[in-house]
Amino acid sequence: MGDTAAATAAPHPRTGGSARHRARARTRAWTELLRLPALFTVPGDALAGAAAAGARPTPRTLLAIASSLCLYEAGMALNDWADRDVDAVERPHRPLPSGRIRPAAALTAAGALTGAGLALAARAGRPALAVAAPLAATVWAYDLGLKRTPAGPLAMGTARSLDLLLGGAATTGRTREALPSAALLGTHTLAVTTVSRQEAQGGSPLPPLAALATTALLTRVVTRRPGPPTDGRRKAAAHPPTGPRAGGWPDPESAALLTTALGVAYATTTARPYVYATLNPSPPLTQRAVGAGIRATIPLQATLTARSRGTATALLITALAPLGARFAKKVSVT
Repeated sequence: MGDTAAATAAPHPRTGGSARHRARARTRAWTELLRLPALFTVPGDALAGAAAAGARPTPRTLLAIASSLCLYEAGMALNDWADRDVDAVERPHRPLPSGRIRPAAALTAAGALTGAGLALAARAGRPALAVAAPLAATVWAYDLGLKRTPAGPLAMGTARSLDLLLGGAATTGRTREALPSAALLGTHTLAVTTVSRQEAQGGSPLPPLAALATTALLTRVVTRRPGPPTDGRRKAAAHPPTGPRAGGWPDPESAALLTTALGVAYATTTARPYVYATLNPSPPLTQRAVGAGIRATIPLQATLTARSRGTATALLITALAPLGARFAKKVSVT
C-alpha cells in the first residue's frame, strides 16, 4: 500500500511544476505583448506636462499617469492584434502569431485598458478627460488604419503630445502653457516612429539620418534659455512655495545647468545607434536605433521638466531610465 500511495502521490509535483511552467509562460507572453519595459517611458509625459503648466505633481497628476499607462498598454495590445497577420510572416515569435495569446484576448485587453484609462482621466477632472478622449481615439486610429499610411508617424507623435498635455490638464486644468513641450516631445516621437517603419526589413538610411538631425535640433531647442515667464510662471516666481518641497523651485542658473546636462544625456542616448543605422540600415541596427529612440524619451521628458524648473521631478523621471534599460534587456520594447 505504501508503494501504491507513493506512486499515486508522485505525479503531483510534476503536475504542479507543469502548472507553474504554464503560468510563467503565460506571464512572459503578456509581458512581451504589452512591452512592459516601455512603460518606464510613460510617467514622464504627465510629469513633464504638469511642470510645463507651472505646477508640481498632485494626486490628479498620479491619476493622469495611471490613465496614460492604461492607454499606452491598450495601444500595445491593439497594435499586435491589428498586425497579427503581418507578424505571422515577419515576426512569428510574437505572442499572437505563435499562439501563446489568443487574438480575442488581446482585443479584449485593449478595450478594457482603454475604458480604464478614460475612467481614470474622468476621475482627474473634465479637462483631463477632454484630452484623454482624443488621445484614446488617436491610439485606435493609428493601430487600426493610420499605421501603414504616411500619416502614421504624425499620429503617433500626436498621441505623445496629447499624453503630455494630459498631465497639464489633470494637474492645473490648463494645457496652453504645456503646448511647446508637447510639440517637442511629439516631434521626437514622430522621428522615432518614422525609423520604426523599416525595422522589420531594413531600408533607406534617410529615416535614421533625419532622426539624428531631429535629435540635434531638439537638443539645441530644449537646452536654450527660455524666454520671459508667462503670467502663471511670474506669479509662481513671485510667491514660491515654502517648506520641505521648496527645493523643486531652484534658481534659474541651477535649472539651466541641469537642463543642459539632461539634454546632453538625451542626445547621447540616440547618437551612436542612429549613426550606425544610417551607415547600415539593416533590421538589427534599425531595431537598435528604434529602441534607443524609445529609451531617449525619458531624458527628453526630464529635460523638458528641468527646463520648466521642476528639478526634483526631473531627477525622478531620470531615475526611470536605468530601470527601463535593465528590463529592456529581458523583453524587447519594439
